[in-house]
Amino acid sequence: MNDKMKIFNTYHPLGLFIYFASAIVITMFMINPVMLTIAIISGIAFVLTLTDIRTFLKNLAYEIPFFILIALTNPLFSHNGVTPLFFLNGNAVTLEAVLYGLDMGIMILGVIYWCKCYSIIVDSEKFIYLFGKAIPKLSLVLSMALKFVPVFKRQYRKISDAQKCFGYYATDSYFDKIRNALRVFSCLITWSLESSIDTSVAMKAKGYGLKGRTHFHNFRFHIRDLFLIAVTLFMDIVVFTGIGTDIIDFRFYPKITQINLNAESIAVYGAFIILMFMPAFLEIKEKIKWKYYVERI
Repeated sequence: MNDKMKIFNTYHPLGLFIYFASAIVITMFMINPVMLTIAIISGIAFVLTLTDIRTFLKNLAYEIPFFILIALTNPLFSHNGVTPLFFLNGNAVTLEAVLYGLDMGIMILGVIYWCKCYSIIVDSEKFIYLFGKAIPKLSLVLSMALKFVPVFKRQYRKISDAQKCFGYYATDSYFDKIRNALRVFSCLITWSLESSIDTSVAMKAKGYGLKGRTHFHNFRFHIRDLFLIAVTLFMDIVVFTGIGTDIIDFRFYPKITQINLNAESIAVYGAFIILMFMPAFLEIKEKIKWKYYVERI
């Protein structure tokens, strides 16, 4: 199996969209530490099955400072809580605010990881297939926006490499590096504006959004897609039932509450584990199967 070919990528766009919408929405609005720990670990596991370890470690250089910034910002500006740790400029820095900041940092990183997985699996073709007929203009704009960051990064490297061939970045001067980076950024902005105009003109010339227009696609709905949707929705029902009935309720303010560990809460946590680790499990299973068949040849 080609390393670029991922088994989860071969599922129907409808099932993929329902799954990622469930994973991202639950992670985004959750403050329970157990649930967020499951979300971020499963997100990291899925990212590692989709990308190489070098890229993951490289991104950590940006993600860890971002996490620290979020974790430190909350206790500096929020002074709620009943357990003061120390006083800063006459304001109490409380244990509840510190832990809530860490919790929010984990939540945001979890959402980032799952959005990253979404951008890899659900490309613009799948998104337009789902929403092209219902909201053609908005779906085109959203599909362009979703793929903007990875395309932006690839084009930045191309322009930077081209600038190096012309003799830029030859010195170690800090100001020269800033000037060269600004030059590359200026070229990148110009390219992005021209590219967006070319895309809109091309789509208009192809009749995109016109009534009665059809488009070719290779997407077929199979039994496994129905199974993915059924499992996703069933786990969603279990998780949202746990949220709605306060089975997994957890609060930081005004005082940190205890994490519920009874039969009902464990069932909710188990359902969330199945939901969040399902794509990573499928990818690992497929890699093991592929290596087994290769060794049999």
